[in-house]
Amino acid sequence: MTFAHLPSQLAQALEAHGYTALTPVQSAVSEPEAHGRDLVVSAQTGSGKTVAFGLAMANELIRDESALPFATAPLALVIAPTRELALQVSRELQWLYAPTHARIATCVGGMDPSRERRMLQGGAHIVVGTPGRLRDHHERGALDLSALACVVLDEADEMLDMGFREDLEELLDATPENRRTLLFSATMPKPIEALAKRYQSNALRISTVGENRGHGDIAYRAVAVAPAEIEAAVVNLLRFHEAETAMLFCATRDNVRRLHATLLERGFTAVALSGEHSQSERNNALQALRDRRARVCVATDVAARGIDLPSLSLVVHVEIPRDAETLQHRSGRTGRAGKKGTAVLIVPFPRRRRVEMMLRGARINAEWVEVPTPEAIRAQDRERLLETILAPVETDEADLEIARTLLEQRSPEELAAALVRAHRAALPQPEELLSGSDAGRAQPAHRPGFDDVMWFRMDVGRRQNADPRWILPTLCRRGHVSRQEIGAIRIAPNETWFQVPRAIAERFAEAVRRTADPKGEDENGIHIEPAPDGPREVARDNRRSANDGPRGDGPRHNGPRNLAPGADERRGPRRPHPAGARPQGKPHRKGPQGAR
Repeated sequence: MTFAHLPSQLAQALEAHGYTALTPVQSAVSEPEAHGRDLVVSAQTGSGKTVAFGLAMANELIRDESALPFATAPLALVIAPTRELALQVSRELQWLYAPTHARIATCVGGMDPSRERRMLQGGAHIVVGTPGRLRDHHERGALDLSALACVVLDEADEMLDMGFREDLEELLDATPENRRTLLFSATMPKPIEALAKRYQSNALRISTVGENRGHGDIAYRAVAVAPAEIEAAVVNLLRFHEAETAMLFCATRDNVRRLHATLLERGFTAVALSGEHSQSERNNALQALRDRRARVCVATDVAARGIDLPSLSLVVHVEIPRDAETLQHRSGRTGRAGKKGTAVLIVPFPRRRRVEMMLRGARINAEWVEVPTPEAIRAQDRERLLETILAPVETDEADLEIARTLLEQRSPEELAAALVRAHRAALPQPEELLSGSDAGRAQPAHRPGFDDVMWFRMDVGRRQNADPRWILPTLCRRGHVSRQEIGAIRIAPNETWFQVPRAIAERFAEAVRRTADPKGEDENGIHIEPAPDGPREVARDNRRSANDGPRGDGPRHNGPRNLAPGADERRGPRRPHPAGARPQGKPHRKGPQGAR
């Protein structure tokens, strides 16, 4: 037998579930040296940790009997950070321990607590739950921890990050001293080390995390875009990859709500997961993804913890993860169980330096690529369309009769074109991005319509990472104009000036006012206002001209010559400063961030 070293009941369950070999972490916890010892296990998300700790605690639960005897109090306790992860763990342990007839109780927020209490009182062998709900049951006397032989802390680092330290300590303090403590965590920060030192004795450390912090089955890519065009980039990435299931990560529930609404409007079948959704709404959303009724999930970090979707092949970091660990946890939703996955980071131009540093620190090699263009998406559509239409299909006589009738009335070419049109009609249209590779390309020396211009000013400059690649799309979005209607852009250390043809200046200014808050700023804190005198250099030249008249042999210009967007007349195009750079003693203003 392949699993001869395991209890026969678990070996039977593994074989019935299609296992032919154990993963590295599952093998490590099953070795003889791990039997009966406390464990500190570092393993990547998606490496089979749930089955691993199910195997690890088997010796404390299974004796010689084919079925577990009735338990007056739980023998094992598994604590997980979120409801979804706890439910997933419970499902995994259900099939793994099915041959032993183990009773497994799940205790999570959002469920009926009275039903959970009945399960606990009915003789549960294994209890799986979230820290807050387990603590509540313990304090009410429904959860008896006196007979525990094993405690498992799953995703321990995340539980501490989420503020569950006090709940964990109360639960662990109530367990017998001779119980085993199995601590599973993708990362091992100092708080985890302290927890292990306090509640474990002579723990065996097991690590299956390689030198490459990124998952081996995940291809990492990064795209740099204008902050104003993040949503357009999301649309094009989804259309280019056409993943069976994709997950998009945002930082806040407000951004989840906004992006979800945008995708529905564009024609995507999408669901949302965030802290504002009830348990029934979350369950319905996950079921829609499993049933293929939805293909895109927009979620916050916490809401997506523990979600296991076998069809998930694309993860998009719509907003930059706060650290390398979050990047790893997010990306780990794909590339699981030997399947390939893709993780894409959408990086606002001003924050590219920061992301590059994060990737280096995490030892992740990400390929920087361009956002897919409509042309590239249509080329992909053509290949997928041909593959879909030419795939063999089963037909019955009714289908063939309709086909014959159609051939009598239309030519084969007309029918094929109608079939192609019907397939394409169901696809959301790709977006044209303003911030393409030619966003900062030089304009002609003289452009029609810019003989009479009005200057405007925005209160970000080079020290705030101002760059024409994100400034130009921002101006177009705020002022409801096209890029051809923005003239010279002059970037100074702490402010930026730009030209708008006088004929549309009033309309531009009104649109800017409508897209600002009562303070006159947009959601990124950027203020735009008319600057009739233009940049300081222009105003100074105007004053000299008025006071002294023309100097030299030729006439003086009352304004600067037309510059390419982002070009400084004196020094040429400016490169963005590193993220976070700011002038000494001046308040720092961040560039635009987040999905709109």
